[in-house]
Amino acid sequence: MRWKKITLVGVGLLGGSLGMALRKRRLAGSVVGFVRRVASVTECEELGAVHLATRNLRQAVEGADLIVLCTPLAQMRSLVERMLPWLKPGAIVTDVGSVKGSVVRDLETLVASAEAHFVGSHPMAGAEKMGVTAARADLFGGAVCVVTPTRKSNAAAVRQVEQLWQSVGSCLLRLTPEAHDEFVSRSSHLPHVVAAQLARLILSPGHPKEQGMLCANGFRDTTRIASGSPEMWRDIALANRRNLSRALEAFAQGLQEFKRALRRRDVEAVGSFFEQARERREQWSKKG
Repeated sequence: MRWKKITLVGVGLLGGSLGMALRKRRLAGSVVGFVRRVASVTECEELGAVHLATRNLRQAVEGADLIVLCTPLAQMRSLVERMLPWLKPGAIVTDVGSVKGSVVRDLETLVASAEAHFVGSHPMAGAEKMGVTAARADLFGGAVCVVTPTRKSNAAAVRQVEQLWQSVGSCLLRLTPEAHDEFVSRSSHLPHVVAAQLARLILSPGHPKEQGMLCANGFRDTTRIASGSPEMWRDIALANRRNLSRALEAFAQGLQEFKRALRRRDVEAVGSFFEQARERREQWSKKG
């Protein structure tokens, strides 16, 4: 389908990439971006992320058929509250947030009060680099996008959100907001915390300089995502804190078991730890 006007609230890596994909595929007559900084207006337009960038929320939102929230989680509710007077009846609002339960609870009823429709979504795509300069039109190609409708969701709006992500190359997966948050706490949020702690521990200024010199490709690959936005990951961790806490407990338990095997010099248990990890990862990678 072709949209008349799509508004991207926030034009960073994800918002900018979506705008580029929409423009490249000519999926919208107008792609408008709402940005916070004066410098971002020219930057977003010159990079081709949007047709028009503006710091005026009313100008960005008014008349839009689809609005995609591409801001940190903590900003979404206040932005939606501000845009309510300019949402046209029947408009669809979605987001790219990494946590869905709190977002759906905050926004579904709020958007409905303006006779518009909210449907949560989360494209499983991104990078450690931030900002529109890192955006690219093919970011969503082949990536899974989770759509999280509820019993209150408008069926037509759900289909249109799914069509949006399919049209830019994503593979769809429907989950409840609760199931989404449980799964990503293990597959996405836990790995980021682990990478962050590795970087904090191993690159601590308390270690001799030779420590950093010995951090080679394995360390670089394992900690790559620790370069992500601290603001974004702070919001994600706090919003999904219950699920993330449980994931951390399970992870710590596995490390404790490995630690006990080392102390016992248990050759079989230590070997099994690495073998099981290798087998499971190879099976997973073949499915991809």
